[in-house]
Amino acid sequence: MRIIGGSWGGRRIAAPPGRGTRPTLDRVREAWMSSVAPYVPGARVLDLFAGSGALGLEALSRGAEHAVFVEQAEGALRVLRANIRALGAQARAEVIRTDALRYVGVLEPGAFGVAFADPPYGSGSAAALAAAFAARPFADLLGIEHGHEELLPELPNSRTRHYGDVRITLLSAPP
Repeated sequence: MRIIGGSWGGRRIAAPPGRGTRPTLDRVREAWMSSVAPYVPGARVLDLFAGSGALGLEALSRGAEHAVFVEQAEGALRVLRANIRALGAQARAEVIRTDALRYVGVLEPGAFGVAFADPPYGSGSAAALAAAFAARPFADLLGIEHGHEELLPELPNSRTRHYGDVRITLLSAPP
């Protein structure tokens, strides 16, 4: 796996071992980053269900000011921390070990500029996260990766893009 664009473009990062974490494909990550590009420079970014940290690290590479990575699995946390060190991103990154849905439940509205979430497919976490965002928009823009069979609630200010069996739903905070 590699960082696609920005100052670290082309640098390799590790993926967590095993089947418990499914990294976002490079082409999907590139399309996702293109969709959120205007929001990233100077932003405070949140990477939920962070896994390797590829989404938050990609945002840092493209000019985000700071990234908070939320992950619960110990194996993924080891790889995430190693990836942050390998890129020299320690000063701009914070890693929090907790449940992502619990974490967003205590955030203030607008706490982040951009938030990324890549929850386990079929777990119900994508829909729960969309509902939590609708109740309390903790970022200006939230992108959720989910499988084609997962239905998210119909929300205003949302759009879904299709990449094969993968969906990226972007939710904007109300004006």
